Amino acid sequence: MKYTALLSFVLFAFAGACAPPSAPEAPPARPAALLDDEFGDYWYQGDAELTSYALEQARYGEIHQGEAVLIFVTEDFSRSKQVKMDFPDRSSDDRATVLKLNFTKKFTTGIYPYSMMTSVFTPIERGMYPHTLKVTTSSQEWCGHTFTQFNWRKGAYDVKLYSYFEEESDQTLKLDDVLLEDELWTLIRLDPSALPSGEIDIVPGTMYQRLSHDDWAIRKARASTADAGDGQRIFTLVFPELDRTLAIRFNAAFPYEIEGWEDTHRSGFGPNAPLLTTRATRNKRMMLDYWTRHNNADLPLREELGL
Repeated sequence: MKYTALLSFVLFAFAGACAPPSAPEAPPARPAALLDDEFGDYWYQGDAELTSYALEQARYGEIHQGEAVLIFVTEDFSRSKQVKMDFPDRSSDDRATVLKLNFTKKFTTGIYPYSMMTSVFTPIERGMYPHTLKVTTSSQEWCGHTFTQFNWRKGAYDVKLYSYFEEESDQTLKLDDVLLEDELWTLIRLDPSALPSGEIDIVPGTMYQRLSHDDWAIRKARASTADAGDGQRIFTLVFPELDRTLAIRFNAAFPYEIEGWEDTHRSGFGPNAPLLTTRATRNKRMMLDYWTRHNNADLPLREELGL
């Protein structure tokens, strides 16, 4: 395969992604699996995939306008520390190459804004590492802020929640071997044929939990994938006990870009809260080494991305 000779050149830029200034520019490990020319040409070209979406967010029984961004990029990840590796060549035995998703939402409810972000770290070599290693979600609004973290350790997820709400406060719990809704987004990008189907056990997404204040629990859901026309497919999760349906629309051909999603659920609190649909529609997409574009001269790139 042609990457053997060009490995250092192709992956050179990834070491600088969001790295401290002292970190060396060493390329991430190249997994042995899933590295045909098509996969490598797209995911190891030294850029991240950035996609903006027009967001209609259900909150407090109304629809609020906002924006969402999905950022996908590969990077070296420490299996033991579960953080991005600054010096991957020093600990090659601890290194796993992950597809990272940074999923951001910004919207305003009345006078005050929400800013939310979920990060998902899913190993590319699913045969060797079948579970997403880490998920984090933070939410900031004028009432306060919260932080949630999932870490895969010893056959289960260690979960920590830090919240300003008294009934939640600080929590730690353990969830047995289970699928996370948040990792479905990276699984679509890696191998949509591996998406679950039928009746499944799953942990609802961390952004949904944050806005609904639902208890951390493994829920029953029905999963299916269907043809949506125009070269697209749609993955659907139905949660009967939550009155919730999530549908993610993506391109059927590699690299399986996510074109939009709908999340229908009760917005507000109590059984009489209305069923509303959060909807995201793709705006702009680009491939970019965004971590080097931090100067005032780079501001026009936000307009190019539709932000």
